[in-house]
Amino acid sequence: MSAVWDFADFDDHEHVHMFRDRTSGLTAVIAVHSTHLGPGAGGVRYWHYPQRASAITDALRLSRGMSYKNAMAGLPLGGGKGVILADEGQAKTPELLAAFGRAVESLGGAYVTAEDVGMSVADMVEIARATRHVSGLPAAGDAVGGNPSPLTALGVYLGIKAAIRETLGTDSARGVRVAVQGVGSVGEGVARRLADEGAKLTLADVDLTRAKALAEELGAELVDSAAIMEVEADVLSPNALGAILTEQSIETLKASIVAGAANNQLATAADGQRIHDRGIVYAPDYVINAGGIINVALEYLGQGSREEVESRIRQIPGRLADIWAESRKSGTPAAAVADRMAQKRIGRG
Repeated sequence: MSAVWDFADFDDHEHVHMFRDRTSGLTAVIAVHSTHLGPGAGGVRYWHYPQRASAITDALRLSRGMSYKNAMAGLPLGGGKGVILADEGQAKTPELLAAFGRAVESLGGAYVTAEDVGMSVADMVEIARATRHVSGLPAAGDAVGGNPSPLTALGVYLGIKAAIRETLGTDSARGVRVAVQGVGSVGEGVARRLADEGAKLTLADVDLTRAKALAEELGAELVDSAAIMEVEADVLSPNALGAILTEQSIETLKASIVAGAANNQLATAADGQRIHDRGIVYAPDYVINAGGIINVALEYLGQGSREEVESRIRQIPGRLADIWAESRKSGTPAAAVADRMAQKRIGRG
């Protein structure tokens, strides 16, 4: 295996740590991209990687994305990400989660963890038994914290509305055709909000049973997960895993907008130019999907209420509008415009 700084996605990361605890079975990677604005904050995902090097790539890409996301959201936090490698069939245990908590604690606050793919609020509670540097814990009443997914979904919904306004010139999603890829905790929330406003939905998920049940409830169409990228729609909303916008897939897109919660949607930087060249309005993922991190960040920082969280999330459409305005003015792809803004904010511009 190459040294970590030889990985294509290594971007002057400040820390990259590998952890192994034989007793609990923990194998994990924690990558801290930047602490320029504050501790590197970002969730931990529990995922099976057929090739372990892919876990390092994921941690590198996702931690860089968190640096940009937190910077663009105006949070006093840097970017980090944790990945727990799940051997096929391996179950999460309290011992494994405690071992990950000890790994986080060993970094002395350089990394703050939270919930991500494959993890739950209950898992965060277990991790918190071993470290102070965790957020997304159960919240009561008007307190911030808890499951970040509903607030991520709120931000994505508002971002889609901004893209509709930018592209179609209307403030309503009524009658707008939206293809939703992935109807997990975030994608389902996005779909429900759009359905309530009268959007015409097409849904897809690798969990066909889940997608079918939601489609029947919302009166949406259902397609195979492999076909959703080529559905004729006004909006394609990717809400599953990343790297779905490739040279090949961009050529076959039949949507005028791409706006969704999935991290790292562009497979390569060149794909940002490709989607721009096709005249498709793209909402940079780390800008539109910042609702969840705003929630857990204010929890960790001990700042604000649920009202404050939602007020900050409602600033997402304005940030996207600024990015699109600069893109139109300069002819630069929206993805590159957002990257430059974020890099400047973390001292790398």
